[in-house]
Amino acid sequence: MPDFSKRSTELEIMDNFALDHQEIDPVLAELETINKLLGGFSVFYDAFKKIKLVDGDTICDWGCGGGDSLKVLDKYFKKRGLKLNFIGVDATESAVEYATETNKEFSDLSFRLADVLKEPFKENEFDVVISSLFTHHFDDETWVLLIKKMLSASKKAVIINDLHRHPFAYHAIGLLTRLFSKSPMVKYDSKLSVLRSFRKKELEVLLKKAGAINYSIKWMWAFRWQVVIWK
Repeated sequence: MPDFSKRSTELEIMDNFALDHQEIDPVLAELETINKLLGGFSVFYDAFKKIKLVDGDTICDWGCGGGDSLKVLDKYFKKRGLKLNFIGVDATESAVEYATETNKEFSDLSFRLADVLKEPFKENEFDVVISSLFTHHFDDETWVLLIKKMLSASKKAVIINDLHRHPFAYHAIGLLTRLFSKSPMVKYDSKLSVLRSFRKKELEVLLKKAGAINYSIKWMWAFRWQVVIWK
């Protein structure tokens, strides 16, 4: 039985930025399906109800993977009469190429190859910085640095969509991926992602260390944390 009392520090296969298209493309396609089925995008829909946006604002997704979050947000806001700019940033070259190729019809989306911890983002460069299933890839010390950088780069808010470390979530995703996934990486990383994720108290401690003052933490289905940090 895994140890759920503390965050795992074991690396996921996806932490390898040198993955090629044969390895990464099927994974990114499956992750988009998993997000749709398990309500991952609803975390963002709900969070953006709390943030005032205007035409021309820029939303930047750190660790964007295949760009699925930005694609659904572009559709969501256009239905509500808002025209926004969307930028995805990822350190895996094959993921950025996949995102660029599969989102060609979305003219408001662009993608940038960069390691967010090393990239010299300007202060207030984006209106909102978001991430989805990304921050659990960092140990506690680096997580704090990441959040500080996200806050510096955003004008209005930071939205974090990540996992709740819980035995049910671990066993459920293990069963689902065993039944429906064709990717060994998804089967391995999905369970490890849960073990690397968070309890609410841990998030509160980490946010305090990052200097976040005005924030909310909300549990959402399926075993997701929605963290909104206002500037």
